[in-house]
Amino acid sequence: MKPKSLTPADYLKKILTARVYDVAVETPLEPARNLSRRLHNKILLKREDQQAVRSFKLRGAYNKMAQLTADELARGVICASAGNHAQGVAMSAHKLGARAVIVMPTTTPQLKIDAVRALGGETVLFGDSYSDAYDHAVTLQAEQGLTFVHPFDDPDVIAGQGTVAMEILRQHQGELHAVFVAIGGGGLVSGVANYIKAVRPEVKVIGVQMNDSDAMMRSVQAKKRLALPDVGLFSDGTAVKLVGEETFRIARNLVDEFMTVDTDAVCAAIKDVFVDTRSIVEPAGALAVAAIKQYVAARKTRGETYAAILCGANMNFDRLRFVAERAEVGEEREALFAVTIPEERGSFRRFCQVIGELPGGARNVTEFSYRISDANQAHVFVGVTTHGKGESGKIAANFNKHGFDALDLTHDDLAQEHIRHMVGGHSGLARDERLLRFIFPERPGALMKFLSLMQPNWNISLFHYRNQGADYGRILVGLQVPQSDEKAFAAFLGELDYPHVEETGNPAYRMFLRQQAA
Repeated sequence: MKPKSLTPADYLKKILTARVYDVAVETPLEPARNLSRRLHNKILLKREDQQAVRSFKLRGAYNKMAQLTADELARGVICASAGNHAQGVAMSAHKLGARAVIVMPTTTPQLKIDAVRALGGETVLFGDSYSDAYDHAVTLQAEQGLTFVHPFDDPDVIAGQGTVAMEILRQHQGELHAVFVAIGGGGLVSGVANYIKAVRPEVKVIGVQMNDSDAMMRSVQAKKRLALPDVGLFSDGTAVKLVGEETFRIARNLVDEFMTVDTDAVCAAIKDVFVDTRSIVEPAGALAVAAIKQYVAARKTRGETYAAILCGANMNFDRLRFVAERAEVGEEREALFAVTIPEERGSFRRFCQVIGELPGGARNVTEFSYRISDANQAHVFVGVTTHGKGESGKIAANFNKHGFDALDLTHDDLAQEHIRHMVGGHSGLARDERLLRFIFPERPGALMKFLSLMQPNWNISLFHYRNQGADYGRILVGLQVPQSDEKAFAAFLGELDYPHVEETGNPAYRMFLRQQAA
């Protein structure tokens, strides 16, 4: 016989009596001052990234396990998790003196795997997603007689997560228009929605999912649970193919609205959180902030108060480069273009002058890639900073106005992910080429000094630069310098006085870029 569904009143009682504070702490609810100023609304950040395991998941895991019988604990527990629930179960098991077996997808960041092992959990890696790991965990549970601790589809787990909302409403008793909550399997949003709708029903609960992992949103729209064939893995903490039965029932009845956000928006939100807190959250932890920005932009709200739950901060360090680059795209702080310029002396310098005189004030070049390939035309890949969204089209029009055909690549995924790294190759036109690596000071005029000191009969045959946010830029330049100009070239380098290394003899250059011998 199917157990009777719990009512919101039942959940309110379970949340109020949840046992979480043996291991969890009441996390701060902090104003995001910079983001609030930009959005003209008050944004509050619920800092679940400050839990001992850097995630809210500890609450639900411990509340479930603290209510197990002595016999169930003695047999040990098992769970399936993409990482954060795993750490919560491992820490709870350590606190309660129980064995913990954790089944994790093979795609789980190493940071989370190491953290589980450090807490005494026995890790088993299986499958590409949470759902794959879950199926394997069910098999192991039956084989070994372990007690299953579900990451989201369990009333005690849901009640534990609901204590996040209990703290929010206690910490902020003034006007609150909406609470934004990331959704994977739905445990957090179910606990939050139950508590808020019982205590302050006028406050909206808005669930947020990645646009490539939106199982809950699709299920609610279809009025039945739908399993996704695949899920995106950038936000591994919310990569769930099928939401829970109980979480689906609660979410469809209590959550006011569902939203999806994309990878670029999440990367930009990670940066926003860092600017306000100097902390780096994982992608799932930034979903709520990304949704608030999208919500405000769509509704043009001003003067309202929103809370975002920063639900996790287990970020792999090696992801930061990707996040930093895509954050600029998400905010449209960088515009990318393919520009055609005449292959004639002085055109490169003239193009740089056009960049320096773009309408709207000073802009920095963020990237410049060029390889000589045609006797008449040069195709360059260039990135420039913008002052806000929607400027790339105007910049492209300005290039065209000055005689430089420009293709706007700002929203082109192929260009963003691949083409920008592939500009170059061998060229039969690159005769007498010298290849040098320079360190330029990152200040206006540094490139123009270089161009001004060059002799007019030397041609730039290769140029690559990418702003890395440092005080000095690293630039690779190919110059066509006749052997008869050796003394003049040495004088040019001395007067320029930029640190440099000649790479003309570099084997990688010879293999991939230098003109092939006839």
